[in-house]
Amino acid sequence: MKHVDQENTSARRSGADGLVESLIANDVKTMFGLPGGQLDNLFDSIQRSSGNLNIIRTRHEQGAAYMAFGAARSTGKPAVFSVVPGPGIMNAMGALSTAWAANAPVLSLSGQIPSDGIGTGRGYLHELPDQLATMRSLLKHAERITTPHAAPQMINEAFVQMQTGRPGPVHLEMAQDVMGAETSALPCTAAKLPGPVAADSGLLAEAARLLAGARRPLIYVGGGAMNASEEVNRLARLVEAPVTCFRSGRGVMDDRDYHAQVFPAGRRLWKDADVVFAIGTRLKYPQLYWGLDKDIKIIRLDIDAREFDRYAAPAVALHGDARASLQEIIPMIDSAMKVRPASRKDELTRLKTELHAEMTANVGPQMGYLKAIRDVLPEDGIFCDEITQVGFTSWFGLPIYHPRSHVNCGFQGTLGYGFATALGVKVANPTRPVVSVSGDGGFLFTATELATAVEYQINLVTVVFNDNRYANVYRQQKEWFDGRFIASDLCNPDFVKFAESFGATAMKAENPDELRRALEKAFKCKGPVIIEAHQAHDLPAPWQYILEAPVRGPNAPGAAE
Repeated sequence: MKHVDQENTSARRSGADGLVESLIANDVKTMFGLPGGQLDNLFDSIQRSSGNLNIIRTRHEQGAAYMAFGAARSTGKPAVFSVVPGPGIMNAMGALSTAWAANAPVLSLSGQIPSDGIGTGRGYLHELPDQLATMRSLLKHAERITTPHAAPQMINEAFVQMQTGRPGPVHLEMAQDVMGAETSALPCTAAKLPGPVAADSGLLAEAARLLAGARRPLIYVGGGAMNASEEVNRLARLVEAPVTCFRSGRGVMDDRDYHAQVFPAGRRLWKDADVVFAIGTRLKYPQLYWGLDKDIKIIRLDIDAREFDRYAAPAVALHGDARASLQEIIPMIDSAMKVRPASRKDELTRLKTELHAEMTANVGPQMGYLKAIRDVLPEDGIFCDEITQVGFTSWFGLPIYHPRSHVNCGFQGTLGYGFATALGVKVANPTRPVVSVSGDGGFLFTATELATAVEYQINLVTVVFNDNRYANVYRQQKEWFDGRFIASDLCNPDFVKFAESFGATAMKAENPDELRRALEKAFKCKGPVIIEAHQAHDLPAPWQYILEAPVRGPNAPGAAE
C-alpha cells in the first residue's frame, strides 16, 4: 500500500519532490548520479523540475561521487551525487573518503530499501546490515529521512553541516516508499549558515605580538586558507614573510609573487624561521619530518581545534575562521610593529630561481611536461592531478596562480580518482579551461566515464602518461625488495583508439614539445580530448623533494649528540 503522510491539504508533493525542491532552494543546479530501483521517484521528480535541477548520469557510482568531489573541491561549494543503496553507496566510498580527507562539501543522497524492511535482514534488493551506521563511521554527518515532510529541514541541516566548522562530506538516505509518499507542500528555503567567527581576541593579540617581533617569520597555509587568499597576501607583505604550502594550499598566493614559495623551499626556510604562522593546515609534514626545537614558535589558526595538539602543542592556538581571524589580527600586527621589516625580495627570488633550476636538473622529465602544460594552460585554468609521477611533481613543480586551481586528493592518495574528478571540475567550471593528468594505471579506474564526457560534451583535456606499469610500485620493488617485481607491469590498450571508440578526440605526444602542440589544439576542440603521452621508464623520484631530511631538532644533520 502506498504510504500517504497524515497532513491533509489540497497542495501535495512527494518525498522526492521535497528533496529536489530543497536542493534547488540551496542553489544546486546539477546533480551527478545513476538511476535505479530505489531512486525511481527521485529521478522522476528531477525530470519534472523543468530543468531547474539537471542530472549528469554517469556510468558507475564511483564516477558520480568523484565528479561531485571535483565540483566541490574546485569551487568550495556543496555538490551532490545520488546512487542506490548497498552496492551503489559502497562503490562511492572511495570518493567519499577522498572528500573527507580533502574537507570537500559533498552530499551523498542515496535511496534505501522499503522502510519497513530496514534492519530486518530479509534480503531486499541492495540491502546492507546497517548502511547508516557505516556512513556515520566515516562522514561528518549522516541521517535517514523517515517522512516526506522532514525532507526540507533535513536537507538544510545537511547543508549546514557540510559548510560550517571544518567542511566535509555528509550523507542522507530516504527509503523508496518514503520518496513516493505524499505530504502537504512546505516552502523550501535555503539553509541559513552561521556567520564566520574569529578566534579569541586576547589570543589574537598574543599572536600579533609574536609576529610583529619576528626576525624570520614564515607563513604556512593549507586548504583552510583558500577563502582568505587576500588576507594572507596582505599579511605576507606586512611582516615580509614567505608563504609556503603543500598540495592543498597551492594558489592561496600567486606563484609569480616572490613571497610564494613551493613546498621544498618551505623546508629550507623552516630551518631558520623563528615564528611560523600556520593557517588552515594540518601542518603534518613540517612537524613530523622537518623537525621542531625550542627556537621555533608556531602559531596555529584552524577552524578545527582537534588539530592543535596532534603533533606538538603550538605557542598560540587560534580557534576560528581563517578569513575573519586574519581580518582582526592584521591591524593588531600593524599597530604592534615598531620597525617595518626590510624587503626579502632578493633573498626569496634567489631561492625560487636556484631551487627551480635544481628541481629541473633532478626531476627533469616531469618538470619538462609540467612546463609544457603551464605554457599552454591559461592563467585561470585548473590543473587536476593524479597519483602519478607528473602529478606528484606538480605539488612543487607547477606554478599555480589562483586559489582552487590545483585539484588534488590530499593525503588520501586515491589512485584512479583523477579523471572522473576532473570531469566534475569541468562541469562546475564550464568557462575555465581544465586539464587532467593521469597515469596509465589510474586512468583506467574510471576511463569508461568517457561515455559520460562524450554524451554531455564535457570539454575536459586529459593527458594520460603511459609507461605500461605502476611506476611508483615498480620503483619501490626495485629499491626496497631487490628488484623482485610482482604485479607492477601493466597490459594497456591503445589509448588513442580507446578514446576514439567512445567518440572522443584523441592525440599522441612523445615529448614535452609535442604535448605543448597537442594541448594548443585540444583547448580549441569541443567535447573531451585524450592525449596519450610517452613516459620514460625509471623516472627520477619526485619524493626527493617531498620526503626530505629534518632541518631542525635532534634528527637534523649536525645536531648535537
